[in-house]
Amino acid sequence: MNITYIIGVVAALLVFLLGCVLGINIGPKAAGLDPITFTPTNLWNFFDAASIFIVIGCTFAIVVASFPASTLSSIPKHFGVMLNAAKFDPMKYIDQLVELAQTARKNGLLALEGKANEQEDPFFKMAIMLIVDANDPDKVRAILENDIECMSARHEDAASLYDKASSVAPAFGMVGTLVGLINMLAGMDPTSGGSNLGKDMGTALITTLYGCILAHMLFGPIANNLRIRDSEEVLCKQIIVEGIMSIQSGENPKALREKLLTYIPQGKREESGKSGGGE
Repeated sequence: MNITYIIGVVAALLVFLLGCVLGINIGPKAAGLDPITFTPTNLWNFFDAASIFIVIGCTFAIVVASFPASTLSSIPKHFGVMLNAAKFDPMKYIDQLVELAQTARKNGLLALEGKANEQEDPFFKMAIMLIVDANDPDKVRAILENDIECMSARHEDAASLYDKASSVAPAFGMVGTLVGLINMLAGMDPTSGGSNLGKDMGTALITTLYGCILAHMLFGPIANNLRIRDSEEVLCKQIIVEGIMSIQSGENPKALREKLLTYIPQGKREESGKSGGGE
């Protein structure tokens, strides 16, 4: 579970709600008032059904109009990818590649076919089979790198959906505000003294608030988390490519490990060394 995303969104929502109902009275003008006031009924000042309808409805409609059905149908999958804890562990792939290098050094590349069939990662399995089938090294690298590029492009398309929603929501928040102002001015009665002007203005501004909340508390974090997942997967696949090419060239397993460890931060390398030394 991606606990940091959940904590961040929940914390932002709680701070927002608390700010709506909490009053802090300090300074000369607060003389005689309680330092802190708590007014839960203030929350109703931030609710307007028509504003919610405009912002959410129009944002959803524009996103649907901007992307193909194949991308839209993957939205549940996007949430699954984002909320799951990182399943791509670089050290796991490095250990497997070193083991493959040892096997290939002892028994030849053909001995890796059985290892390939045990692989659950389709990219890793494909990479192993490419060198088992004695393909040209340049061809192997080109196929694998092209696969990574196409995968990353698909992931970027998914993240761009939420970027689009993040930019559209505040825009329709402003549209809703303009609608509210137009209605307010059209219904204004000069003879009434404008007693409802403040209330009507507040209602008109609520749509802008809703748009900002959707953009920065929902869509923005989703897009960023999807890109983080993409970078994690790309890193592991780059490690696989480099490891497979080194195995095909007959590189020493120990030298291979040292090479692949350069892909991960120094701290994780040291942790790996300690765990390896304890085995």
